[in-house]
Amino acid sequence: MKFDKNSVIGFVLLAGLFLGYFYFTRVGQLELEEKQKQIRDSLAAIQPVIKDTAAGLAIDANTTRLAPKGTPGSFVQEGAIEEKKSVLENDLVSITFSNKGARPVAVQLKKYVSADSQAVRLVSGGFNKFSYLINTGANQTSAISDLYFSTAEVTKNNAGELLLVYALKDSAGRSIEHRYTLKQGEYMFRLDIASEGADKLFTNNTVNFLWQVQADQQELDIQSEKRETQLGLYGEDGFDYFTMSDGLNESWEKGIKWLGVKQKFFNTTVIADDGFKYAEISCKVPEDSLKVVAQTMANLRTVFPASNKANIGLQFYVGPNDFSILKKYKLDMEDMVNLGQGFYAFVKYINRWIVLPVFSLFEKYVSSLGLAIALLTLFIRLATSPLVYTSYVSGAKMKALRPELDVLKEKLKDDQQAYSMEQMKLFRTAGVNPLGGCIPALLQIPIFFALYSFFNSSIALRGEAFWWSKDLSSYDAVLTWSFNIPGLGSHLSLFTVLAVITSLLISLYSMSMTPDQGNPVLKYMPYIFPVMLLGIFNGLPSSLTWYYTVSNVITLVLQFVIQNYIIDHRKILSQIQENKKKPREKSKWQERLEQMQQTQKKVQTMQDKVKKK
Repeated sequence: MKFDKNSVIGFVLLAGLFLGYFYFTRVGQLELEEKQKQIRDSLAAIQPVIKDTAAGLAIDANTTRLAPKGTPGSFVQEGAIEEKKSVLENDLVSITFSNKGARPVAVQLKKYVSADSQAVRLVSGGFNKFSYLINTGANQTSAISDLYFSTAEVTKNNAGELLLVYALKDSAGRSIEHRYTLKQGEYMFRLDIASEGADKLFTNNTVNFLWQVQADQQELDIQSEKRETQLGLYGEDGFDYFTMSDGLNESWEKGIKWLGVKQKFFNTTVIADDGFKYAEISCKVPEDSLKVVAQTMANLRTVFPASNKANIGLQFYVGPNDFSILKKYKLDMEDMVNLGQGFYAFVKYINRWIVLPVFSLFEKYVSSLGLAIALLTLFIRLATSPLVYTSYVSGAKMKALRPELDVLKEKLKDDQQAYSMEQMKLFRTAGVNPLGGCIPALLQIPIFFALYSFFNSSIALRGEAFWWSKDLSSYDAVLTWSFNIPGLGSHLSLFTVLAVITSLLISLYSMSMTPDQGNPVLKYMPYIFPVMLLGIFNGLPSSLTWYYTVSNVITLVLQFVIQNYIIDHRKILSQIQENKKKPREKSKWQERLEQMQQTQKKVQTMQDKVKKK
């Protein structure tokens, strides 16, 4: 059996462009996980283990314990110091603070629930920490997280903000004050650190913050959540990001403005009013069984003017990866929402300028987000309909030439090289572009990549049910099993099955509209590609597979209507006959193609002669 390599070049290009993205984001992730396994031993050497000490100083977020008598240096606290909790709470978030270290120890989001049906908690457990060192005596330092501040009550300031103030003083008149403020309707809260005797408390007017964040599992599929988890930051060159596996001992000598631990749908971010002069970050990705997506440690350095007094302003964002919410802060934090990154970063503009506004409009007026996705699909298909029409006209021209191509095939029989050359001559004289149906399809690939990013990152879809799908941001598993099938996993998505079936119908219909290329490989392509989609789409969000299903149904309807009621096949055939009468000059591309075909024919003829000898 002989195969014409030229006849499948178009398919290889299309399949390569379409599947390349999935290779780097899904298959490539396996390589990253392998690297994570190799670096865990080295990470263990630098990863501090947060646990109770012999003195009982480590405090669980839900436990109240007594501190031993006295603290280092001049910051002496007589008697048993009791840890007390205070809460800043608005309509969106509840933040629990401890006077031990005057820091947040728990953050709960009121409008979101995790995979275990409990409220989403972004700060909880012993690993999370916010601390810095101060000089407590001659050649003696202490971590602020180990010191007990005076207890505080929640009040309101003149601006109507919730206010919580912690104070720590010594006998020499030195003091540190942590002032937290939270507005209504905000996920962002503020910390102002004011100190007296700052020149004695901090060496070289420098504060080194230790910021530890543990990203706990919030979604049903932890593997998908790990793929989407990143560290985002704003540095000298603007926004940057990297996956957790790439975060081993990364540093920024020229400093950063803010740093965020971004999970699939939520993020925890720290912002410095005057920026951090230096940043060093390490991270660890624990085993899936621990239900921890990642652990991050950051050393963030800030410098204040030489003075007895110092004021340092920080802000903390603890909330959803909502593009509109993050954008209003005007800090480029919205870039953490993955609407297009890496080699397909250009599609983020399609999402920002077209998909997001249109979907938000439908979301506003339609109660079901599944219906909103269907309307978005219809809008996109109408917007690209001129390209689709051009593609179908090209297909109709190819169909009109089928009788002549059948004659050529019968005449040349098994001489595939000669058939290809005569086929190209016929296309040229008839004024038919054989790639006319492929170019519109190529132009629609960026749209698919844009929607892939959008449906994977849209928090509006999280927890929204539609038909049998319980969560449009995750796969719709109608069948599950206890073992893993390579390429499929341990479940079957019904929307994926529908997408595969409709893709198969489109392929079969398209094959019926195009002439036989004489290559048996192409006969099986309509069956191979949908099977590939089954493995690729089965773990994707049901919102994406639902979109793809609706898009395929629209394509089938358009094909039938355009081919049977809009395109005048007699007129097209008449136009082809007129084109044949016109003299046509060969383009340089056609000349090179024919030369290549002739060369291949000569080589094939010589090879056949050698085989016969």
